[in-house]
Amino acid sequence: MLCTCEKCKIRNYFFKTLQPEDLKNFCNARTELIVPSGKTFIVQGKKIKSFKYLQSGLIKLHKKDNNGREQIISFGKPSDFVSIHNIFAEDYYSYSVTAIEKSSICTFDMNLIMNLIKTNGEFAFKIIQTTTKASNKIISNSLDLIRKSMYGKVAGVILFFYLKVYKTKEFELPVSRKEIAQYTGLSIETVIRVISEFRRDGLIKVYGKSIEIVDESGLVFIYEHS
Repeated sequence: MLCTCEKCKIRNYFFKTLQPEDLKNFCNARTELIVPSGKTFIVQGKKIKSFKYLQSGLIKLHKKDNNGREQIISFGKPSDFVSIHNIFAEDYYSYSVTAIEKSSICTFDMNLIMNLIKTNGEFAFKIIQTTTKASNKIISNSLDLIRKSMYGKVAGVILFFYLKVYKTKEFELPVSRKEIAQYTGLSIETVIRVISEFRRDGLIKVYGKSIEIVDESGLVFIYEHS
């Protein structure tokens, strides 16, 4: 596909540390993948061969435990480096990544990235900085979920997609009730009941998979205080 790395947000994160000629070489070496909704493009247990960047779309990071139960770790939006969490510490992915909307993924060969880390101190620092921020975000979100009641957890998911992703009060929820349960640690029945209560109390309107936020302040209050 046509190379537009010099205009991409990824440059603001890492590649602004490169000289124009080096940026051109990396750009020419990249592969851009269009991933349909529902397709898993990083598989838990598979060998890590590339560095991946979410250019557009929406994804979920998820992991199976020893009993085969699925747990969603986090959701990722554009500008997130979806494969950054363990690629420099392990040879195999410890989680899977699945598109929950049609997504565009840029991939770079790991050998190129590792060579750049060894030869470019500023780039290496950006890698460490971004890895730390990504890990801190997951830890913070996990601790936040643990402290919340079932109402606060579900309100937090709805507010995330409203404030961080779509930025409009009416949108189609890209995840199922089951996926909300896998992320929050609640049962599917509890998630359905809480959404029904939010609708009954006039906080939201629900039209199939579409949600309209009616009382934003009320939803925020529940998230912050329960």
